[in-house]
Amino acid sequence: MSSTVNVVRYTGLIGGILYGISHRRTLQEQENHRKAEHAAHHREELIKQARQAWKDKQEASKGSGLITNPDDPNFDLEKVLAKWEAEYK
Repeated sequence: MSSTVNVVRYTGLIGGILYGISHRRTLQEQENHRKAEHAAHHREELIKQARQAWKDKQEASKGSGLITNPDDPNFDLEKVLAKWEAEYK
């Protein structure tokens, strides 16, 4: 084979390798960006669920008028246990 053919072959080979490296980097950047967006969206959903659960818990405790703080002087353990027992049955 002539040296010109070898130069063209190896130039094509090196060009293909460099293109492959460049293309893989762009694909990896896109995938990393997609994963970051997915994680942020998932984190927002968890925060939204936690806020809703906290809101529901606060509304439930307000409606019953039951004192669940053991340091409160009006705390009644029997009422709290009776309420919890009724909830979990």
